[in-house]
Amino acid sequence: MTEKFILALDQGTTSSRAILFNQAGEIHYSYQQEFPQYFPETGWVEHDAEQIWSSILSCIATVLADKHIDASQIAGIGITNQRETTVIWDKNTGKPIYNAIVWQSRQTADICEELKTNGYNDLFRDKTGLLIDAYFSGTKVKWILDNVAGAREKADNGDLLFGTIDTWLIWKLTNGKVHVTDYSNASRTLMYNIYDLQWDAELLDILNVPKSMLPEVKGSSELYGHTDPTCFFGGEVPIAGAAGDQQAALFGQTCFEEGMVKNTYGTGCFMLMNTGSKAVKSKNGLLTTLAWGIDGKVTYALEGSIFVAGSAIQWLRDGMRMIKDSADSELYASRVDSTEGVYVVPAFVGLGTPYWDSEVRGAVFGLTRGTTKEHFIRATLESLCYQTNDVLGAMEADSGIPFKTLRVDGGAVANNFLMQFQSDLLNVPVDRPVINETTALGAAYLAGLAVGFWQSKEEIAAYWKLDHQFEPEMAEVTRKSNYEGWKKAVMAAQIFK
Repeated sequence: MTEKFILALDQGTTSSRAILFNQAGEIHYSYQQEFPQYFPETGWVEHDAEQIWSSILSCIATVLADKHIDASQIAGIGITNQRETTVIWDKNTGKPIYNAIVWQSRQTADICEELKTNGYNDLFRDKTGLLIDAYFSGTKVKWILDNVAGAREKADNGDLLFGTIDTWLIWKLTNGKVHVTDYSNASRTLMYNIYDLQWDAELLDILNVPKSMLPEVKGSSELYGHTDPTCFFGGEVPIAGAAGDQQAALFGQTCFEEGMVKNTYGTGCFMLMNTGSKAVKSKNGLLTTLAWGIDGKVTYALEGSIFVAGSAIQWLRDGMRMIKDSADSELYASRVDSTEGVYVVPAFVGLGTPYWDSEVRGAVFGLTRGTTKEHFIRATLESLCYQTNDVLGAMEADSGIPFKTLRVDGGAVANNFLMQFQSDLLNVPVDRPVINETTALGAAYLAGLAVGFWQSKEEIAAYWKLDHQFEPEMAEVTRKSNYEGWKKAVMAAQIFK
């Protein structure tokens, strides 16, 4: 009998990936392709949505060709994506009217400030679980409609469609037949009521966004449509799962029980806690969001967002040219016993949870004549852990649930120094799974459940396997002193504007 697979399409901030998973939830084959980043002005980050689509097609073609797999062997497709990144296209031509505005981009900061000045912050928070911030899709949609010639008129005439990247890819894969998103992605737009589970007319009116542009919101694990043969190498394959990258990682880490937590170390760093059927309203700068929707029921989560994580290591490599390869950061950081009081605050695009300060910029403190490259690199790595500790404190305060362990994933978790320091700082075990591609795995699981490739969440949970558990080793006095220094550094960075 011909072996069947689930194909996960993982569309990230700097690259796209296609990964084949077998029945045991193991990676059969994967292929990754980077695509260009565009920075038209300071603080702006954009992508070409057509280049994203081309990269996805290239990844699919390579995976199928390299392993001699026919489209008929793909039982289903699951999609996971960089969230909030906004695409608007003409439904008649299929062409985007502007570059995709990336989640990191700050070009709508003025719109956000105006909304806050007009007193809308609590209204948006109460309906969406989010803060008014340039991070989310709603103000990006408004910016494009306000700044692209003719866009507002086309939108009012019903000729434009909006989508986060999942929506764009599903639309392209089905050759324009299906315009949908899932609960997790909709909950990141600043336009979706996470309690009523519908696009919110009042918020759309404030942002001046026509409802006709918006995709239909569906569950995270159900049949959305089939690939058009012209878009998928002759095959009509079910597209049956979708979730934003961080929610997909929570699912891939099998954090199905209330109180379970994962942290993803990617371009940014994102910690999510499953809060079950209850939407916990944060008093400490966390976001309340939808984790997923399955079988007609939604699961909520608390989320802490750190804007700069793995990209800080890329900065050491590409910007500062201190290392030739990202993996070298572990070697250099391990050569010194501490940073000798050096702190790096990597606020390149502001600070997320719990500060939500879009104006603060990156800073370095504690330099002396004795500071070396090793100290600087170590301080940059440690900044990821300090920011995670900030989020942990907020999450424990909001949920009332003390942490017992942290499940981790993302590219940076291969760095043993980073993971050990994280465990030391949090004072809880950090669990790294065998399969680190948990974002793609979550998308695969969601699709596989919908098409019967897997039968239940219990079956999936049994596939999770531990690679290494990092246990805390740091003395309490050192832990406290280090973290106090970090808080001072953040405070000083916020003053310098």
